[in-house]
Amino acid sequence: MSAQSELQLPTAMRVHPELVPVFEALAQRSSDPYEDIGATRARLHKLLASLPADRTGVRSERFEVPRADGSALMVEVYRPEDGAGTGSEGAGRALPAVLHFHGGGFAVGRSLPGQDRTALALCRELPAIVVTVEYRLAPEHRYPAGVEDCYRALEWTAERAAELGIDPARIALAGKSAGGGLSAAVTLMARDRGGPAVLHQSLCIPDLDDRVGAEEGAAAADVAEDARVTTRRSVQRAWRHYLPEGTGAADAYAAAARATDLSGLPPASVLVCDLDPMRDAGLAYARRLMDAGVPVTVRNVPGAWHGFELFAPDSRVAREMAAYWTGQLRAALYPVVA
Repeated sequence: MSAQSELQLPTAMRVHPELVPVFEALAQRSSDPYEDIGATRARLHKLLASLPADRTGVRSERFEVPRADGSALMVEVYRPEDGAGTGSEGAGRALPAVLHFHGGGFAVGRSLPGQDRTALALCRELPAIVVTVEYRLAPEHRYPAGVEDCYRALEWTAERAAELGIDPARIALAGKSAGGGLSAAVTLMARDRGGPAVLHQSLCIPDLDDRVGAEEGAAAADVAEDARVTTRRSVQRAWRHYLPEGTGAADAYAAAARATDLSGLPPASVLVCDLDPMRDAGLAYARRLMDAGVPVTVRNVPGAWHGFELFAPDSRVAREMAAYWTGQLRAALYPVVA
């Protein structure tokens, strides 16, 4: 066994058995994706263009949402093709809505128009009208640009609910990674500003705390420094791009874990991955929500790293994770009435 293999052994031993071949095949990252954001975005665009999404049963329409300064925020509304939720007279029942905020470290991750795989899946499987938000990205647009865009999209969705065929009493926020962090932050903003009612916040592997990686000794230390996956250092780099230059500490709308009062928030589902450097922050936030009297369900995916499902989408572990995440949203948006 080589010296390098010996160093990697603790990580490999913790990886879920089904995921070990995938983990071992991961390439070492040759460069920091935040060193050249433009190149990283271009690679993602090329990859997405080569793998068109399945739009079966779903149609979408793009809208420009005016910001306070007169500029336009682009959103895309995905809806089932069966006519439900079109908002036209006699077209069918109003549907619940999910605002989906994409991940990508606040700097990348935007899907091609009409190609958001998560939105398409949720639209079909829940079913629901899904609004995806092309929020401004760092580092060109640092905090609070992105989260303010997401909040504006929530306002617009609630304002246009009747026209869009949305039940305004059933609007959920959902996102993975940075999108999960934005979901938590927008939920806080809606409470504090007296904004639209949010029925549920779905936080999947959420990026909630700018302090992750700032100190040594994280519980998942052996995997959190493996260059094949998201590390504590890469989490810190993302936050340095997102927060305004010279910022000493984030506020609650940048990093929801900084919020001192979590009372009065809507129910939440929190999903974390066992070998994710953001795991402990996610679990701590879930516990604080519970302590504040907020109904919370929590799930940890054992032996999985941050974003593993992108590399092993057909694995049982990934399918179970997706089923849980979707199931929690469905239970919130379609409550059983006794």
